[in-house]
Amino acid sequence: MPASTYLHRLAVRQCGPMAFTTRPTLRGTFGMVSSTHWLASQSAMRMLELGGNAADGAVAAAFVLHIVEPHLNGPGGDAPIMYAAAGDEPEVLSGQGPAPAAATIEHYRSQGLELVPGAGPLAAVLPGAVPAWLKLLSERGTLPLRTVLEPAIGYARHGHPLSPDAVHTITSVRDLFTDDWPTSAQVWLPGGQIPAANALFANPTWADTLERLVTEGEAVGAGREQQVDGARQAWSRGFVAEAIDAFARKPFRDSSGDAHAGTMTAEDLAAYEPPWEPAFTVDFAGYTVAKTGPWGQGPVLLQTLRLLQALDEPAALDPSTEHGAHTITEALKLAFADREAWYGDVPDVPMATLLSREYAAERVKLIGAEASAELRPGSPDGRQPRISQYAQEQARVGRRRLGLEQDATVGEPTVRPDGVTRGDTCHVDVVDRWGTMVSATPSGGWLQSSPTVPELGFCLGSRGQMFWLEEGLPTSLAPGRRPRTTLTPTLVSRDGQAVLACGSPGGDQQDQWQLLFLLRHLVGGLDLQEAIDAPAFNTTSLPGSFYPREMTPAGLVAEPRLGEEVLAGLERRGHRLTLSGPWTQGRLCAVERDPATGMLSAGANPRGMHGYAVGR
Repeated sequence: MPASTYLHRLAVRQCGPMAFTTRPTLRGTFGMVSSTHWLASQSAMRMLELGGNAADGAVAAAFVLHIVEPHLNGPGGDAPIMYAAAGDEPEVLSGQGPAPAAATIEHYRSQGLELVPGAGPLAAVLPGAVPAWLKLLSERGTLPLRTVLEPAIGYARHGHPLSPDAVHTITSVRDLFTDDWPTSAQVWLPGGQIPAANALFANPTWADTLERLVTEGEAVGAGREQQVDGARQAWSRGFVAEAIDAFARKPFRDSSGDAHAGTMTAEDLAAYEPPWEPAFTVDFAGYTVAKTGPWGQGPVLLQTLRLLQALDEPAALDPSTEHGAHTITEALKLAFADREAWYGDVPDVPMATLLSREYAAERVKLIGAEASAELRPGSPDGRQPRISQYAQEQARVGRRRLGLEQDATVGEPTVRPDGVTRGDTCHVDVVDRWGTMVSATPSGGWLQSSPTVPELGFCLGSRGQMFWLEEGLPTSLAPGRRPRTTLTPTLVSRDGQAVLACGSPGGDQQDQWQLLFLLRHLVGGLDLQEAIDAPAFNTTSLPGSFYPREMTPAGLVAEPRLGEEVLAGLERRGHRLTLSGPWTQGRLCAVERDPATGMLSAGANPRGMHGYAVGR
């Protein structure tokens, strides 16, 4: 029986015109976890059962996700993390590594490149995930390093059921591994064969790396923080940095079709420290929604909420109607246009104006009854926007680079513009009984992004593909600058208390799917699972963040469950509609806490069939 048919038969509890669930919203008072893989969720819950807090649980889940979803994230990747202790303001721990010191536009241009490759050593930025998770554990956790990493070490050493999606990815890159990336073939093609789906699969080299991090950390001293910090030093200044330095600058074939060496050095790794930063926020419907800064796409969600506020039209907030879906889509286009013109890891992003009610009131006048096919950034504070020449060309003709979508190493593993699912990134949310919340979207460093470092058992990421090789843009490549990531966890507060953590994999779609969830939950009153399960859609009328940086003017991808009447109305308005599978849009996770009662709840997306919530 097809998965979609099975889920339709499960969806029997009607709670309204578009509200049903494939599983219950979990409720309890001790702790809740939601992630994109059940083994990660249960590993985080184990930390809570051992007396740990949400930080301990999130770190345990993250290291398990590296192993059980290796085609979607890895130790060499990235991890923007949002954290809020009970009663405290949300904080952001940026696990997004910057470009190496030698990564200059001049160097890439000298290689004959127009774009940063979508895979291979030249696309690598500094791995931020592991340093950020260890920093969170050191400064906010309570359990010993060995305890927190025990589940991950066990799965890496003794094996885990390898998902069919991971097997599909390995199959798609088999020839690349065999012909050009032999160190990856040694890990992912044991005995020269594609591993079987759902069979136990181990990565003993990564298990050895984890064990050594723990052992070297314990050798530093008896204190918990000392040991975690010792492991951090072993990563950034010790054996891990030495192995990456020796391997990262070797040439390998990448998605450009040629072989290029990377630019990363041990000095880069030693100089990197994931920073704590304040969150950016807007108030909406009685809540405060918090996101990362403009080095990520998170403020897109905040700007869209401001635009919808400026409309002051309750009917426009309902994604289940033609009018609501159209209005929400058009608001998203305006916010994404501003992302393209203004967001980046630079000091002069005019965020105060971009998030202001006055700016939204002017911008919202551009939303009409018909779908726009234009890329229309604003002029905050009278400044003139600047879009890359390449993106302007994409916006003008909306062309397709035929054949590139067949390259399994290209871009982020997510839902393609034609609606076909290639996979996703990962996500984890945790809330403990004290009210501390963590929301994070680990990604990058997936097995197909770059050759495996043989001494370590993992590969580097390819987030550098999000830079432009054009001077003067907020996302121009520059040493020490973070690429503008699409990874975008969310924390929501009410009356100074964190009440909701959520997020989804999906590249440029992440904030789009989260917006639909928040509107349905915070405004529409659906519970977590109802809001997660409801039909979803996303616009592709924006320059893609991933190689080959495509755009479909007026493009809209929707699940057919949105309804024939709504879909027909959207087409009449000029949206270039593509129907995806009925259960393909997003892999949302969410946990929630009611400060008045202490009641906790959680939901997880059935799409992809791996995401689960646990708790009691």
